[in-house]
Amino acid sequence: MNTILIAEDTDSNYLLLSIILRKKYRLVRAFNGEEAIELFKSEKPDLILMDIKMPVMDGLTATREIRKIDTNIPIVALTANAFDSDRQKSQDAGCTDYMSKPIIASDLIALLEKYLQE
Repeated sequence: MNTILIAEDTDSNYLLLSIILRKKYRLVRAFNGEEAIELFKSEKPDLILMDIKMPVMDGLTATREIRKIDTNIPIVALTANAFDSDRQKSQDAGCTDYMSKPIIASDLIALLEKYLQE
C-alpha cells in the first residue's frame, strides 16, 4: 500500500482528503511545513500532497527543502488560489503538479494514479 504524506493544517480539508484516500492509501498528516519535512524523512512516503499556505513554514518552502533531499518524489501543490502565478510559483519551488481547492475526488484520484504505481 502506497503512503501519502498530506501536509494540511485545516482539519476540514484533511478530513475530505482522508475520506477520499484512506481506503486505498496509507495516510500520514503534517500540520505545517516543518512537520512535513520531518515526516518525509521518517515515513518515506510515495507522494506528498502539499498545502501551500500553512503556519510555521509554508508549503513552497517545505517543498524546496524536500527537493534538496529527494528530487524524484511526486509533490502535488494544493491551494485555494487558482491563479496561473500560483501554479508557476509551485512549479518553481519544485512541485510536480498542482491542484486547486475545492478538491474534486475524481480529479484527485486520477492525478494520484498518474504518479503512483499499484
